[in-house]
Amino acid sequence: MLTSIKGRSAIVTGGSKGIGRGIAQVFAEQGARVTIIARDEAALKDAAREMGDNVRYAVADVTDWDAVQHAVAGAVAAQGGLDIVCANAGAYPETRIADMDVAEWDAVMAVNLRSSFLAVKAAIPHFAATGKGRVVLISSITGPITGYPGWSHYGAAKAGQMGFLRSAAIELAQYGTTINAVLPGNILTHATDTLGPEYVSRMAATIPLGRLGGVRDIGNAALFLASDEAGYITGQQIVVDGGQTLPETPDAVGGS
Repeated sequence: MLTSIKGRSAIVTGGSKGIGRGIAQVFAEQGARVTIIARDEAALKDAAREMGDNVRYAVADVTDWDAVQHAVAGAVAAQGGLDIVCANAGAYPETRIADMDVAEWDAVMAVNLRSSFLAVKAAIPHFAATGKGRVVLISSITGPITGYPGWSHYGAAKAGQMGFLRSAAIELAQYGTTINAVLPGNILTHATDTLGPEYVSRMAATIPLGRLGGVRDIGNAALFLASDEAGYITGQQIVVDGGQTLPETPDAVGGS
């Protein structure tokens, strides 16, 4: 059983829906005080209302330094400090390289990579003041491990998070702070809902455990990395994909 995070202060970027909302829900259920940050106020309000009194929200563009600083400062003031930062914000439009506008590349890099840097940078003074902290990056198997047509920008950004992670782990150690990453495989979210049951069934057939993951699967991994028990783990990654990246060929799945 993990040491309780009850009463600890957490921030989850991109926390209004999908994986971020699932992580925030897990943290809140464990008694943490959570600020979810995103741009869509209506979605934030809905998520915070559903998750209860332990969750507040801040409207901010996670790619804007001033906005991130303001949101983090507000969370610290409201929650009495800062213990956990989960950098989850992400975007994944599907466009092949030949058709991709340069502006789309820059936008995806900003949301998926720049935002992680900004969240960590804004948190450092608060971690330095207490001599402790936890950072969890939500990356992906796409980029660090696999590739997919149309996601060259997304994959590059997610792989970039892993490069950032390793150097950041060395720098954050002086503040008693760890930084690790969760790499989800295919996870059931609002986005997969729009793709229909045939898509979900086809993807599940490629996964040894025979199903797509849920947002709580990622939330539980983030909870472990945010725990006292993970205090001697830093600069590392946990793949949460039901074994998706293991088969050498599609025929290897299901014991064929």
